[in-house]
Amino acid sequence: MRAVVIHAPKDLRIDTLADAPAPGPNEVQVAIKAGGICGSDLHYYNHGGFGVVRVKEPMALGHEIAGVVSAVGSEVSHLAVGARVAVNPSRPCNQCEYCLRGMRNHCLDMRFLGSAMRFPHVQGGFRELMTVDAFQAVPVADNVTLGEAAMAEPMAVCLHAANQAGPLLGRRVLVTGSGPIGALCVVAARLGGAAEIVVTDVSDQPLAASRSVGATRTVNVAREASALDAYKAGKGTFDVLFECSGNQAALVSALDVLRPGGVIVQVGLGGEATLPINTIVAKELQLRGTFRFDAEFELAVRLMGQGLIDVKPLITATVPFAEAVQAFELANDRSRAMKVQLAF
Repeated sequence: MRAVVIHAPKDLRIDTLADAPAPGPNEVQVAIKAGGICGSDLHYYNHGGFGVVRVKEPMALGHEIAGVVSAVGSEVSHLAVGARVAVNPSRPCNQCEYCLRGMRNHCLDMRFLGSAMRFPHVQGGFRELMTVDAFQAVPVADNVTLGEAAMAEPMAVCLHAANQAGPLLGRRVLVTGSGPIGALCVVAARLGGAAEIVVTDVSDQPLAASRSVGATRTVNVAREASALDAYKAGKGTFDVLFECSGNQAALVSALDVLRPGGVIVQVGLGGEATLPINTIVAKELQLRGTFRFDAEFELAVRLMGQGLIDVKPLITATVPFAEAVQAFELANDRSRAMKVQLAF
């Protein structure tokens, strides 16, 4: 079985791994067909990790994956061989205090595909075949391609962020950072009924992608530094900020255009930040974190099947997995690609 394996920064190889094991009673085996390159995959590729997390052994990358069931365990009744599925990369323990509280994204013993946060690492899904718990395999509607289904994971991240924001109906929303997550936050805000969605970035190409999925206005803040000044009137305009860039400057500058009582959902990760606490206190702003997802994964798959969200405009390239290095280099170039996927 072949897999896309990271060994060190810029050392990405197509390796041969042992075949996936036969499924146990409550497991299924999935032939992977599509896998999206995520920002964390790029961090492993470019830097060997992020923050204090570093690759310490060869690790198959990938957690945005979909495929076809090739074998089922004896106790699995809701899936059959040939079923098309999106694979949820989260495998919580379902026994710790957070799992029992319904906060499975904070599981104390989480095994998340393609993660070097624990050692031995949790091998990822960029491989031809893998065996997973049956609950991780979510059936995909016939009208949804497997490439779209592989977008369920990042879409789930943004649906969880939207849940953290609270009601969006009629709200004025600002999204800072127009990468794949920022654009999918636009999709989530539209689904939630936002009245206005303004997106900022420092590059035109990502902003075009956000317009394609429903942004009402986009602003290149590198070229139009004062374009948001009008939104500062009356102590601010926006009800909700989805900060998706992970950039301190983007977060701090957005505080001036949030109305008193506005909600900040910090989605992007970019290291530590210094915040103007006086502004946050005086405007009674609410700063909320958002981490991964839980039930939102199945919701994302269901919404795609119902035609209520469309992620197709964000898939800009599909590359054979044997050409993974070229695919990762393309994904590194924001001027040419939004979401690059591997085909298996």
